[in-house]
Amino acid sequence: MSPTTAMFWPMIAHAFLVFILYGLLLYRRKNQTLTSKDAVTQYREKGVEGQASSLVNRNIANQFELPALFHAICLLLYITDADNVVTVVLAWLFVISRYAHSYVHVTSNRLRYRAPLFGIGFALLVCLWAWLAIWLALE
Repeated sequence: MSPTTAMFWPMIAHAFLVFILYGLLLYRRKNQTLTSKDAVTQYREKGVEGQASSLVNRNIANQFELPALFHAICLLLYITDADNVVTVVLAWLFVISRYAHSYVHVTSNRLRYRAPLFGIGFALLVCLWAWLAIWLALE
């Protein structure tokens, strides 16, 4: 596998994280939010849902914030031929940090663990963007 095609695998892995989270959201909503006719009405009309499903819902929203920059940088690295073993490793580490962040968010939701995981992912993403900037500046 060339480094260029390797850059797509972390993107695919992140997409699967989103799919897993949607599955978990459906499961938790069914079991903890949509438990009675009144609960369904509250959810439909006011967006009221159980805490466990709300955590997953917020985590899914997180997957379309910082990770949007991740997908953009992966594509930019690909189209500019700036991807290499280091950028692929950084991309994988970013995705691993997102899986870990999501796990903490939808289980214990302890900021003591969530915040550093977010910070690690953020730093990795900054490194990827910095690499692209350096690559383009030296071209």
